Amino acid sequence: MGGRTTMWPKTIHWQDIRFGVEIEFVGGAPEQVELLPGWIMSLDERQIDEQGNESGSELKPPPMLWSERGQIDEMLRRLLRQGAAANWSCGLHVHVDLRQWGEPIVTPLLETALSVQAALRTLLGTSEHREIFCPPVTGDMLERYRDEPSEKALRYRNGRPQSHRCGINAAASYDIGTVEIRYANGSLDYDEIIRTVELCLRFVSAVGAGRRLSADPKLLANELEAPVDGYPPEVPPPQWYKERIWLENALVPVMTTIVRQMVRDGEILHILPVPEGIAVSVENPDGPLCSYKFRPTGTGWELISD
Repeated sequence: MGGRTTMWPKTIHWQDIRFGVEIEFVGGAPEQVELLPGWIMSLDERQIDEQGNESGSELKPPPMLWSERGQIDEMLRRLLRQGAAANWSCGLHVHVDLRQWGEPIVTPLLETALSVQAALRTLLGTSEHREIFCPPVTGDMLERYRDEPSEKALRYRNGRPQSHRCGINAAASYDIGTVEIRYANGSLDYDEIIRTVELCLRFVSAVGAGRRLSADPKLLANELEAPVDGYPPEVPPPQWYKERIWLENALVPVMTTIVRQMVRDGEILHILPVPEGIAVSVENPDGPLCSYKFRPTGTGWELISD
């Protein structure tokens, strides 16, 4: 964020702040959707359909203002015509531009997050199974950032790549000059999406102006003059997915010890059952994603392919 205007507090009307939104979906034909200028279809960002297969994609606009929000409506119509849908595996992430304040807003953003993040998560109705993708900002994180401001200080630490980015993800300020708010469930409904965008814009505008905000969800919405409801609803996952996650969580401690003998500082992205045993995908901090297959034996886990 260096080299840009840096001033906090600074009052900026929420409609004058640029934003982006990541719209995850399943189904459809993402390769065939005609995109408006500047829009991106991230074909490598796949979700999970009802049968457990990779599906859909992630659609992203260029940075836009509130007055340009009609583009979102048009692109949603194009997705829906192709048969796309949002299910329990999808999320909705809103990026709000911080560059009008610059780096000085990051500390107050973290301080505010500590007091209101639970209220924001409640307003947006985050599904329980999606909480791994939006863990809380912590007091330790704030202290690390005060001691040594950096992107690394803003990453949640628990050894799983899915949960490095907090629900109020200020680390995005180092990548693209935004804060990413990750709590919302997936949706292809224009009204639900635009209410979510409005809430996030109003929240960041209030932090930028130096306002103190309530930790009560309804009071917070009223203070921000944002909708109290009408956000993407919670969609519970199927039982097979819950069981997959229970198995994965049980295996992660054991498999972490094994894979780190092969990938230094590797972190397990996911573990999936396969006919031969289990497939383990490992994020390599110094290279590409690695994948291994193991099967259990009487003496431990045997590597059968890599």
